Amino acid sequence: MTKPLTFFFLLFATISGFAQTIRAPTQDYHLLTGNSFVQSKNWYLLTLFESLPEVKALLEKDNELGGVAAARYKNLETSVKECKSDFQCYTGKMKFSAEEINAIGARLEALYSENNALGKLVKQHLIPSGTYILFKDASEKELLRKAWEQDAKGINHTIEVYAEGKKPNYPAIDSIEFKTTAKSYPALVYDVTDIVRQEKKSMGMFFGPSMHYALQFLEVNERHEAADYEPMASTVNKAAFERVKKIDWNKFKYTLILVPGAGPDTYDRALSEGGMLRCRVAALRYFEGAAPYILVSGGRVHPFKTKYSEAFEMKKFLMETLHVPENAIIMDPHARHTTTNMRNGVRLLYRYGMPVEKPCLVSTMRSQSYYITNDAFVARCMKEINHVPYKLGKRLSETDFEFYPVLDALHIDADEPLDP
Repeated sequence: MTKPLTFFFLLFATISGFAQTIRAPTQDYHLLTGNSFVQSKNWYLLTLFESLPEVKALLEKDNELGGVAAARYKNLETSVKECKSDFQCYTGKMKFSAEEINAIGARLEALYSENNALGKLVKQHLIPSGTYILFKDASEKELLRKAWEQDAKGINHTIEVYAEGKKPNYPAIDSIEFKTTAKSYPALVYDVTDIVRQEKKSMGMFFGPSMHYALQFLEVNERHEAADYEPMASTVNKAAFERVKKIDWNKFKYTLILVPGAGPDTYDRALSEGGMLRCRVAALRYFEGAAPYILVSGGRVHPFKTKYSEAFEMKKFLMETLHVPENAIIMDPHARHTTTNMRNGVRLLYRYGMPVEKPCLVSTMRSQSYYITNDAFVARCMKEINHVPYKLGKRLSETDFEFYPVLDALHIDADEPLDP
């Protein structure tokens, strides 16, 4: 290779490598909470739109987006006067049509510039947060648009499930609280609509009325699971989180031992027999020195609207019965399925600054252990969360296998508002 060609090859490689670096998430990025964890976990782009003053000013000053905001508030005003007993009249006016989603996306692209507030938002928040990492092959302008489209569809989905009664992905555990066929139901929808109208939150933002409408229906359904125990790094996981920087990771083969939850079948039982036995397997591995942490994963899932959190009850069992110290236990009280046990485990180890290149363990009962390592589970991950959040390592026993974190796990799941 000639010297000029060599120079340009090295220059291109350097530029390419730099581009790949800046397009990747960064482990020191701190997620913004905005008005609530439920909001920020579901619709992070919209939370950034509200939270970043320069961005908010840019969007509110835009005549086209301002017109969208005005039209949506007008929908609130007219619906409380005109919809009467037709509850879908109220909800339909608050969802985004495909045409609106497309038009707003086009306007955001038109407003975007590498050096303006939207450009900074993409570079300083969307990319380093990893919250839309599955769009990593898109240009920065396209990433902005795709993130908007995902958030808008997520709002629509939340309204459809928790206001209109559409079946969620798992109806037995995630359905609406109310009977939409009841004669009293339209009155409830009217009341929610009127409260959103009166509160006028994010009045100047084009998405404000619809987002707060969705949040209000999550609230009246008592579906705030996404915010359970938050902020965890300063509450239930504080002792474990503060220990991370003190650990000599070279002394451990694994970063953590992940324990998937198992919900009981009755309302009066806090922890199932499966949860107890899985904890015992994990405790064995912990006291053998396999990893410095046990991560217990499982939310308030079974039975429908149970008050018990699988992760909280497993942590309690590990501490009180098996004598595992609190600073060695990390809770994920949000996962509702085995797919998200794996995904949320990766998210927490990444957000807490643990090494991502080391393997981790899953310790559970034999049947679930072989289920997770089966090809059918990979297919389920792709179907339900659109990625596989781990790479399998070695099987160590009937109850234990290795996995490696995959950072696609950081992507928000738009159609699971209880654990996005």
